Amino acid sequence: MGTFETETRAASGILKVSRRTFLKGSGGFALGIAFAPLLQGGEALAATAEPFTPNAFVRIAGDGSVTILAKHVEMGQGTYTGLATLLAEELDADWNQVRVEGAPANAVLYNNLAFGPMQGTGGSSAIANSFEQMRKAGASARAMLVGAAAEQWKVPASEISVSKGVVSHAASGKQAGFGELAEAAARQPLPSEVKLKSPKDFTLIGQERLSRKDSADKTDGSATFTQDFKLPGMLVAVVAYPPRFGGVPNSVDTGKAKAVPGVVEVVEFKDTPHGRAGVAVLAKNTWAARQGRDALVVEWDESKAFKLGSEEIFARYREAASKEGLIAGKQGDIAAALAQPAKLIEADYEFPYLAHAAMEPMNCLVKLSAGQCDVWNGEQFQTVDQLAIAKYLGIPVEKVSLTQLYAGGSFGRRANPQSDYLLEAVAIAKAARTKGHDVPVKLVWTREDDTHGGFFRPAYLHRARLALDAEGKLQGWHQRVVGQSILKGTAFEGAMVKEGIDHTSVEGAANLSYAVPNLQVELHTPDDISVPVQWWRSVGHTHTAYAVETLVDQAATTAGKDPYAYRHELLGKKPRHLGALELAAQKAGWDQPLKPGGEGEKRGRGIAVHESFGSFVAQVAEVTVKADGSFKVDRVVCAVDCGLAVNPDVIRAQMEGGIGYGLAAALHGAITLKEGVVEQSNFHDFQVLRINEMPVVEVHIVPSAQAPTGVGEPGVPPIAPAVANAIYAAVGQRIYKLPLPRQVQQA
Repeated sequence: MGTFETETRAASGILKVSRRTFLKGSGGFALGIAFAPLLQGGEALAATAEPFTPNAFVRIAGDGSVTILAKHVEMGQGTYTGLATLLAEELDADWNQVRVEGAPANAVLYNNLAFGPMQGTGGSSAIANSFEQMRKAGASARAMLVGAAAEQWKVPASEISVSKGVVSHAASGKQAGFGELAEAAARQPLPSEVKLKSPKDFTLIGQERLSRKDSADKTDGSATFTQDFKLPGMLVAVVAYPPRFGGVPNSVDTGKAKAVPGVVEVVEFKDTPHGRAGVAVLAKNTWAARQGRDALVVEWDESKAFKLGSEEIFARYREAASKEGLIAGKQGDIAAALAQPAKLIEADYEFPYLAHAAMEPMNCLVKLSAGQCDVWNGEQFQTVDQLAIAKYLGIPVEKVSLTQLYAGGSFGRRANPQSDYLLEAVAIAKAARTKGHDVPVKLVWTREDDTHGGFFRPAYLHRARLALDAEGKLQGWHQRVVGQSILKGTAFEGAMVKEGIDHTSVEGAANLSYAVPNLQVELHTPDDISVPVQWWRSVGHTHTAYAVETLVDQAATTAGKDPYAYRHELLGKKPRHLGALELAAQKAGWDQPLKPGGEGEKRGRGIAVHESFGSFVAQVAEVTVKADGSFKVDRVVCAVDCGLAVNPDVIRAQMEGGIGYGLAAALHGAITLKEGVVEQSNFHDFQVLRINEMPVVEVHIVPSAQAPTGVGEPGVPPIAPAVANAIYAAVGQRIYKLPLPRQVQQA
């Protein structure tokens, strides 16, 4: 039994939903699935005269419109469309009448089945954890509509069909739209079991060119992001932060700031649980708040601030790598394998800090009232944020309401284990109330605030030694990883850090996919580096995939073997890796020579394959190196096995976006520190990919009947190593430090 089947069968049945809570307009019904916390003796709670609010996923109004409630945030990755597809498929709804809205924050009702008893979006888990849950909700709603029609028409339910929002009985010629049956369907008994469709009967799942549910709103400007949302009397807060992490305000001269037209108040905060302090200027609009912030005169106390630069950090990392670390993965006898190898490969890799650089910087709107906190934002980590805010304010968690809006990107940043920017918004609103401003407060970060703000992808150093026998076969793999823990000191530490090992630091390496008889992966987690860090799109795979895939490539060329064939042999017992690898190589024409470049140009082709978040992605990159050493990525062929393709267009878009995001980091991405101060500030020095740098991308989906897996992140890890391997193929230079150099040299 698969994970999804196990989890959904462990859940309860279907429950009616209070019309007072969910019904809009006259005549309609809502449906939800209640999970374990709502069970009594394993039986679904019966509907009563005073219904409770269940975990509702769908409601149907009298006009026939179908509203699907998404427990996961839409931040550009296509979640709203995917969740709606699953439910609408089994409901047999008319796709044009389906709309989606964000579900409220409630860990009991809207928990992420992949995470346990918490609500949140991350780990590319949205479609995977909802696959059967949403389909069963749709199938149950359909059964109730059919039951209502059968009762009204006095015909057997088995003779009734449903298609595109219309319920029909062929023999009598009777038919009715969903809206006509909605009120009667709400009085139907709840189905104890529902039969889900066979894949051969799907009409929406797997359909090409199914229109996304967020596209129209984002095209015509009606989509509501946090920056768009306003409340009466709201003040906008822009914050002056200390230049170094750990600094606090010592003295503040507010005179010039308060003289700026539109500025209303200046408040300090320094008691947030994550330890960051600042001085917030509150104004009637963002521009006035920003001008006021820039006019502040603040003296910072940096006696406890972090003051190391990037070079000093990596010097410490190199020293740590010379010593044994905690064993994160082990098999065979690595000491014996490395004792007298026929060939030895040694390499040190350096990976810098990386900012998330979402198009919409961090922001949050907070309204405080007696014993209550209401929040509006692109909410990614509902349960974590609810608990953090409730604890900070000393109120019950149910008194923290989070309204989910669209998020303009995240790449992990809005799923902050410390709830940093939300707590800062709450702290500012709290401080404003003490000064008599009992109004909603919207915290707005500038791009500079976002770039300086920390919670970066950690910097890492890898030290690797590979042993090959006389025939070039891999016999030993030793790898030491040095870098900060993402999870240490967070609420996730107890569950996810085992025997000192933060698996997010070594994932993709400690569980190496390649068949190597002797392997040892070690981890050093420094305690004296206090740069704020968190997960970044594809987390540990962002650096382990680069090290692993360039090392395997180097092993192949050292052995005198074709990089594709070498991988193929090492992955003999990994059929899904092989499926992606073979498809990418075939579509890229791996067995055919590249077309030559122009005068003085050299061309190369590189390959990489990696598993992350349950999906298998292989990419072939083609590069052209010019006579001056500059290079361009011309083409990327990507093959992805993500199980059943729910929305093929979304999958392709996510692979394309992941390639662009990963390529930006490979070519340009680096957050550097000098004496503890972040040196980058905006897109001119923390550059995202320019349109002229985007290669031609082809995405091919491996056909699969497996349960769907993630697509938001798995496209990122293979691109940097594929490009690096292509550069080697062109000019013979191996690259061990990211970002890639602007110019490469002939080896």
